[in-house]
Amino acid sequence: MTRQTTTATYSPEVRDRAVRLVLDHEGEYGSQWAAICSVASKFGCTAETLRRWVRQSERDRGDRAGLTTDDRARLKALERENRELRQANEILRKASAYFAMAELDRRFKP
Repeated sequence: MTRQTTTATYSPEVRDRAVRLVLDHEGEYGSQWAAICSVASKFGCTAETLRRWVRQSERDRGDRAGLTTDDRARLKALERENRELRQANEILRKASAYFAMAELDRRFKP
């Protein structure tokens, strides 16, 4: 039996509002996790999803170590560019070898 997952997409405004509610009201709860669980149920997302949003928000503000959203986007773009350049280099290397072989064949034919 395969597990089917569904992904709900939340707008950035909804994410920001949910995170702001957690951060503004976490003092009213016994822990941040309790605040996350309470707010998540009001927004219709899982507590784990909201926890990840809160952690990323903390990284973006510099309150937590790790890559910010901008750094993640830049890293992803650089990795994509690196992958494309490696593919281009591989194509050029194969083309160079092919034409070198063709040149050798041409030289030795009478």
